[in-house]
Amino acid sequence: MSRPRAREAGVRFGDVPIGSKNAITDVEGVKVGHCTLRKGDGKLIQGEGPVRTGVTVILPHGDDLYSRPVKGTYFALNGCGGLTGALQVEEFGKIDSVIGLTNTMGMASVAEGIVKYTLERNPLAGIEHDTVIPVVSECDDSYLNDARGLHVRPEHVFEAIAAAGDNVSEGAVGAGTGMVCYDFKGGIGTSSRKVEVQGEEYSIGIIVLSNHGEREELTIDGVHVGKLLDASNPHRKENGSIVTVIATDAPLDARQLRRIAKRAGMGLALTGSCARNGSGDIMIAFSTANVHDRYPEKRFVLTDNLLVDNEMSALFRATVDCTAEAIVNSLFKGETVRGRDDNTVPGLPIDETLQLLKAHGRL
Repeated sequence: MSRPRAREAGVRFGDVPIGSKNAITDVEGVKVGHCTLRKGDGKLIQGEGPVRTGVTVILPHGDDLYSRPVKGTYFALNGCGGLTGALQVEEFGKIDSVIGLTNTMGMASVAEGIVKYTLERNPLAGIEHDTVIPVVSECDDSYLNDARGLHVRPEHVFEAIAAAGDNVSEGAVGAGTGMVCYDFKGGIGTSSRKVEVQGEEYSIGIIVLSNHGEREELTIDGVHVGKLLDASNPHRKENGSIVTVIATDAPLDARQLRRIAKRAGMGLALTGSCARNGSGDIMIAFSTANVHDRYPEKRFVLTDNLLVDNEMSALFRATVDCTAEAIVNSLFKGETVRGRDDNTVPGLPIDETLQLLKAHGRL
């Protein structure tokens, strides 16, 4: 029987209405795809397995991103993690590639895959036009995965892109296959909100790659669930990380998107995280509004219609609640996984969790 999402089980995250799919793909044009790599069991044999890893891609729109970049930015709440292309994103306030998520030492392969994918669609890139700098981020899945085996390859990026669509699978899929969240099985989670600003409705959606925290920290709707659960999950040596990708169709520039990205850290805190010393807590944000050609036919000053800052608070609220829900969804959908050397990460015990929330008046 399929595990429910948190909201399906009765958990609530604020009062802002959700999108129709309650996923990042509620932002029109955004697609998500996974390539999941699972092979072998038992004792670790470096280079052979067990393999518990994968690739997840986020496509901000259906056109070629190199030709038509989106406004974008990033924010590192704690920087013990990787994000390729970060300097260019910060300099120009744009994202001009598919966004890739994977395991730490798979970043180079995913970057190569995104470059190859982009070059196939842009024959002048690197000749008459700019070169390609891909955007890839990561979390460490070495507790369950043969990380030294470098099993992620560039072709897996193509598979993930080919699989991209509106329906977002969650839990132990794609880049989330080997991830651990609060000592339970985590990985991919998503959520979305609809926000009205001066009569206009905008969507904001979030997808997380959750791989952070210790069980005792886990908090859901203000209840310290992790401390109360009858569980004795072993702690990993690493502190883990989380990558949060935020999409919106609200007309925001890079500076405003960075303000949004910072609020995702508050949603992370709602679930109990303190952004531990060895954790990479990385937020990537983009807007699908005000998209312009990379090389416009006429060279002129481009002007964008933007929300004024004092109208952004509703988007801040939505971001905080949406981030918390996406993280908890990654836990609710995360099934127990046994990985290398029989290291086992259990799925969150949903029934017991719901009983605790009910006992504290949350359901």
